[in-house]
Amino acid sequence: MIKNAFIGFVSLVTAATLMPGTVVAPAYAVDNMETAGAPDLTSARAKIAAKNYAGALEELRGLAEDSPQADVYNLLGYTLRKTGDFETSLTYYTKALELQPDHKAAREYLGELYVETGKMDKANEQVASLTRLCPNGCEELEDLQKFIASNGTK
Repeated sequence: MIKNAFIGFVSLVTAATLMPGTVVAPAYAVDNMETAGAPDLTSARAKIAAKNYAGALEELRGLAEDSPQADVYNLLGYTLRKTGDFETSLTYYTKALELQPDHKAAREYLGELYVETGKMDKANEQVASLTRLCPNGCEELEDLQKFIASNGTK
């Protein structure tokens, strides 16, 4: 019975993805979705996507107090970087990586911060770290490489 239910589920998912008009949301590398124990960041992600950085910061700071998690710190770093607060952004990326050294999104965004602040050697260190974490490639590595290619002349 479990096997039949699974096959039915797979068939339903497959059919849904093949149906005309089905909309699939684009993937964003805002944080590691697989981090265990992280709080629900759906609302904060929506605020970030809407460029409501003040609202996202308020929510994320509250979450950071209640749940010091790498994903929360990474999103704090990202949001602060987008507001131009590079120094505090660096602090939160560092905290995320202290908790989870293999946090790919934090490495990507830290690399982007280094590009934006003209520290290309440090940005390339993040490329090297992501290359080790993703020997077969990954979205975060590709995104950082693209960011460097389009912004790395600083």
